[in-house]
Amino acid sequence: MSEKQNPLPFWEITPFDEMTSGEWESLCDGCARCCIQKLEDIDSGDLYYTQIVCDLLDLETCQCSQYPQRSKLVPTCITLTPKEIHKIDWMPNTCAYRLIRDKQPLPDWHPLMSKNSNSVIDAGISVKGKVIHESQVDEALWVDYITEKFLKE
Repeated sequence: MSEKQNPLPFWEITPFDEMTSGEWESLCDGCARCCIQKLEDIDSGDLYYTQIVCDLLDLETCQCSQYPQRSKLVPTCITLTPKEIHKIDWMPNTCAYRLIRDKQPLPDWHPLMSKNSNSVIDAGISVKGKVIHESQVDEALWVDYITEKFLKE
C-alpha cells in the first residue's frame, strides 16, 4: 500500500527547520531586494532602502554571481536560516520567507506558483532595471539614492 501524498505544497505543511536545503532555497523568489543597500538612521533606528546593490549581484538575472562564497566575500551579507526567520522584518513584504512565516499565501508570480524561474522579473517585482552597483557610487552619496519604490511594490 502506498502512502497518500499530501495535496498541500511543502511550504504550507513543513516547518522551516524541517525543510531540506533545496526546499529552503526554493522559497527565495529571486527578486534580489535583500541585496539592496540599506541605510539606518542611528538616532531613530529607521531603515531606508537605496537604489544601490551589492557588486556581486548580476543585474540581468538578479542572482548573486558568487552565491556559495557570498558571506566570505561580503561579510555583511546575510545568510538567512530558519533560526533568523523572526528577525527579517527588513525584508520586503513580498518575501516568501516573511509570507510563509506570517501564514500568508505566495503570490502568483512566485516561481513556486508560476513554475517559471523568471516570473518575478516578468512581474516587475525584482530589482532588475531599478538599481546600480555600489562601486558606481561614492558611499558618502548613498543618501542621494534613497527610494521608497521597494517598499510600495
